[in-house]
Amino acid sequence: MAAFNLQTCARPNILTLQPYVCARDDYKDDGTNTLLDANENAYGPPIATSATITTSSGEHPEIDLLGLHRYPDPHQIELKQLLCNLRTTHQHTPKLLTPENVSLGVGSDESIDAMLRCFCRPGVDRILVCPPTYGMYSVSAQINDVGLVKVPLLPAPGFQIDVPAVLSALSSEPNIKLVYLTSPGNPTGSSLSKEDIRQILTHPTWNGVVIVDEAYADFASPSSPSLAEWTTEWPNLVVMQTLSKGFGLAGIRLGAIFTAPEIAKLLNSLQAPYNIPSPTAALATYALSPKGLAIMRQNVENLLKQRQRMIDAMAKIPGVGRLRGGLDSNFLLYEMLNKNDEPDNKTALAVYEKLAEQKGVVVRFRGKEHGCLGCLRITVGTEEETGKFLQAVEKTLAEVRGAE
Repeated sequence: MAAFNLQTCARPNILTLQPYVCARDDYKDDGTNTLLDANENAYGPPIATSATITTSSGEHPEIDLLGLHRYPDPHQIELKQLLCNLRTTHQHTPKLLTPENVSLGVGSDESIDAMLRCFCRPGVDRILVCPPTYGMYSVSAQINDVGLVKVPLLPAPGFQIDVPAVLSALSSEPNIKLVYLTSPGNPTGSSLSKEDIRQILTHPTWNGVVIVDEAYADFASPSSPSLAEWTTEWPNLVVMQTLSKGFGLAGIRLGAIFTAPEIAKLLNSLQAPYNIPSPTAALATYALSPKGLAIMRQNVENLLKQRQRMIDAMAKIPGVGRLRGGLDSNFLLYEMLNKNDEPDNKTALAVYEKLAEQKGVVVRFRGKEHGCLGCLRITVGTEEETGKFLQAVEKTLAEVRGAE
């Protein structure tokens, strides 16, 4: 059995925190009340009445521009339920996700920071990460004065958890409160083994929380379904998601945490009031409707077709090395080879810069990440964008390798 105990794992000041009570906690805005309790501007926003795009046709999101003088719903129960409906698949458990399992934030980055503030004492506690991984874990840890323990993933192309090393670190390293895992990984594109995650969750002496960041879950293989609903089986599992990737809604900055109700309650208590803007909630609600989901799934299918097109074409381009990551994301991680056909950071960096500065194609250089020597991470684009990239990278590699 796992040794997890929320009462001794979370920070004492968070456990006793009395959350801010906002005006809409006392009385709801049901459309009939005269609201004179929140010091809102009763005359509304400086937007012409002709500018409203409120609609009830079902063809577009319902965004009431003229209602922006009112604070948004602080609890977002309807939106949380839609997220639960999406992620309750019964592939991991017969249990149902409910809004009590959900905490919403401004993108996944706020969720990353919230977990640190909830569980880690500044200057005392630490987190464990498995590079190569998303850089905001370490940035947020440094901001919060929280130490970092690094246990690298197993080598490419698998990029799986080194379970014995992680378990050993949790047994021997003091004050590790959180383990951040990314599945599918960034920049690896590989989904992590559910059984490996289970072994960490069941560590017999470690009192901490496992966080699985599933930003790219909607691109993953059906054999690697989201673990969101699995949080109903574990008191110490957190699954983070975002609408920025599969849903293509990076501009609304909405992230969600799925976890046990006890942890979700703590996270909600330390949030700023009214943290999800009304337009964000309206757009997300529409995206999670049957019509929105149908569009999202078609867009994902289109991207997966372009991903395969890119894989097929990259194999034929001189100077392109091995595909180093997995196929569970909307990006690919490729080696760039020097004239001796060796993965090389100098070559990769030159290709990266030439693509951006001379060809107008921007990718990411990842050669300094653990296990990613000479690698570029390339986001899969539209059919036109993919064609432009493939043409540009072939020319650029020839130029760079010819000049070496």
